[in-house]
Amino acid sequence: MSDTAITSGPIVLLTRLSRLVHRASTPELLGISLKELAALAYLRDHDPTTQRALTQGLCVDANYCVLLLNELEAAGLAERHRDPADRRRHLVTMTEAGRRALEQAEHAQETIEDEILTGLSPQERATLTQLLRQALDSAVRRPAAQEHTPR
Repeated sequence: MSDTAITSGPIVLLTRLSRLVHRASTPELLGISLKELAALAYLRDHDPTTQRALTQGLCVDANYCVLLLNELEAAGLAERHRDPADRRRHLVTMTEAGRRALEQAEHAQETIEDEILTGLSPQERATLTQLLRQALDSAVRRPAAQEHTPR
């Protein structure tokens, strides 16, 4: 099948690619789960952050985020503390153990990326990363009321 025969849109292609990544990203290989990797990567980039910001940044619902944070805390990878400026909020930080686990997982993840994205040049991979980040940032900033409006 040639490239011109592929008529699926980008969302279908991203979903298929995501399934390949998910299947290859085992806890045995990463040392942590893929969901924990995503949470720790967000915490690294936004440390400290509020629980609400983490929920929004990971594109998950609040209950799921609480369960994920419970797992991260039980494993000693992250901590929640009351925000001294607003006791109703929790601030989330990554522990030193979380930093080590993230470093190990990201190193293993690079191997998976190399295998799955082998058909792309380094420049194409950088462009793909930039475009995905841009699309994600735009989608996350969109008001919730517009997320599921029928066309």
